[in-house]
Amino acid sequence: MGCLIVLLMAFSARVALVFTWIFTDLISRAFDGWIIPLAGLVFLPWTALLYALVYSPLKGVSLLGWVIVAIGFLTDVATLGDGGRRAKARQQSG
Repeated sequence: MGCLIVLLMAFSARVALVFTWIFTDLISRAFDGWIIPLAGLVFLPWTALLYALVYSPLKGVSLLGWVIVAIGFLTDVATLGDGGRRAKARQQSG
């Protein structure tokens, strides 16, 4: 299952997060309830997915885990920034 999640991550973080949510218990272990994972799915999919993958029920998230979550957050911010830049370029050309 882990290899499938990694392959889906290469395609889309949102798709990987949905498949992880449906087919594993990683999301329910990492988050209490469904509101925060749903918000992560909409706004910060890389951050939510990587947090769920590095979370350990006994220890929480280690220092290396937080570094990985930070990389996911930076990926989300870069994706949002790139989308805004592309929309602005499309608006100026059209």
